[in-house]
Amino acid sequence: MSNLNIRTATIDDAETILYFIRELAIYEKAEHEVLATVETIKSSMFGEKGGVHGLICELDGKAIGFSVYFYNYSTWLAKPGLYLEDLYVSPEYREQGAGIALLKALANIALNEGCGRFEWSCLDWNTPSREFYESLGAEPQHEWLGYRMSGKTLTDFAR
Repeated sequence: MSNLNIRTATIDDAETILYFIRELAIYEKAEHEVLATVETIKSSMFGEKGGVHGLICELDGKAIGFSVYFYNYSTWLAKPGLYLEDLYVSPEYREQGAGIALLKALANIALNEGCGRFEWSCLDWNTPSREFYESLGAEPQHEWLGYRMSGKTLTDFAR
């Protein structure tokens, strides 16, 4: 019988995290947008000002997936929230409970940290993931639109 394990990511997992980031980017047809390196992951996730956390999912000791999350804040609830930035399981290991195990681990972290919400975003065209999340009871937030500034737009606006 296979042994599925979820553990906290450490700085020694930076290369593995980058591997999964690239796999996810390929799946999302955006590999060219990945600027992360092993060193930037080490400093941004595990450095003094990190504030970003990760989980590694292992099957029989082999890393097969990951999640990256951070805390935000709800003024209406006056509580922190847990925001899932990325969740990914390599295709050949899907449908073995890894995604559910990662989500349950995150839900437990949220509860243990007193979070009022556990949230994430999903690409609108990613029907398999959307169906998976909804099968677990997660509800899409149709009334909210995400906005973003990055790159030159962010720099120009800040000036």
